[in-house]
Amino acid sequence: MKEPLMNYRILLLSAYDAMSHKMWRGRLLDMFPEHTWTQLVLPPRHFNWRIRGNSLQWALNEKDLLNQDYDLLIATSMVDLASLRGFIPRIAHLPTLLYFHENQFVYPLSSKQRNNNVEPQLVPLYSALCADAIVFNSNYNRSTFLQGAKELLKKLPDQLSPELLEKIENSEVISVPLEEFSFDPVATAMLESPKQILDVVWNHRWEYDKGPKLLLSLAQAILTQRLPIRLHVVGQQFRSSPAEFKKIAALLEQHAAALAIDQGSFGYVENRESYIGLLRRSDVVLSTAEHDFQGLAIQEACTLGSTPLVPDALVYPEYIDSEFLYPFNEASGDEANCAGILKQLDIWQRMLAKDIPLPKVTLDDFSQKALRPKYAEILGRLSTARIK
Repeated sequence: MKEPLMNYRILLLSAYDAMSHKMWRGRLLDMFPEHTWTQLVLPPRHFNWRIRGNSLQWALNEKDLLNQDYDLLIATSMVDLASLRGFIPRIAHLPTLLYFHENQFVYPLSSKQRNNNVEPQLVPLYSALCADAIVFNSNYNRSTFLQGAKELLKKLPDQLSPELLEKIENSEVISVPLEEFSFDPVATAMLESPKQILDVVWNHRWEYDKGPKLLLSLAQAILTQRLPIRLHVVGQQFRSSPAEFKKIAALLEQHAAALAIDQGSFGYVENRESYIGLLRRSDVVLSTAEHDFQGLAIQEACTLGSTPLVPDALVYPEYIDSEFLYPFNEASGDEANCAGILKQLDIWQRMLAKDIPLPKVTLDDFSQKALRPKYAEILGRLSTARIK
């Protein structure tokens, strides 16, 4: 049965437009070119102000645009929907989908942060209560949000009915769709076979929550044990990155010199095609993350042929089989967690040296083809509920 081809006027709001949020917005527009999209986004900086001030900023600066005629509103969970509806009453009459990329209940705190600020937890909760439909990008995201919200309610000075979480308990899970990549026979033909050096790529944001301390332990072990591994450390960087990355760079340079091999890529890869080429050439994609609500960097590398090696925690067990998971326990320390990574990398390096292909992960359920009907169904359902 084909979808009815409807044209909706959709207002899309992204209050903290980080990279995964941009990807999600872009994929929505790619999947639904028949709709008319109007977007408002705010840059991903000054987090505490952004999550609390976005409604005020938009209401003052974008009043005319917000008061135009739309059929649907799609907002990220960072949007202060409750306040925005008060500032712009017309918004309150729009059927609204709230999309959760992440939640602040299990987001690890940096050494500079304090855990007594409940504002980033309450704003998405208020927004969820205002929305007509709620979607999370993973079961892990939804379950940790619900657990965190329940624990928060117990701590509040005034008792609130647990019924306020019923809407979230009835929410849906629809992932961020993955980019469609074509097979590249030239790049595949260039791969050395058999391989003596295992190419491992770590492709995450250079921030504390992505596990730079564990990555540093791994780089130290690779150098000390003179392992036949080439580690590529790439990803989005910011004005201030954890100090571990400078130490990692020095260790990897020493390792390449000791083994007389080409050094791996290090730093942000500006050119998109060059980045995709690196993922195609890499044997393994590694995560040392302390938090991940979907793992787009891992998923993207998998669709390009890399074999994942990720913690047996967070969102990963939802879609990655146990053979690709290494045992991770925060209490065990970096050395113990590093040992699990090295054990599996050693197995896979020996396989490639014998010309045995590494196992792969299939992520067809995350394709745009698979996810478009799910998004289309919820948009259609919301459109019929529009208050005239």
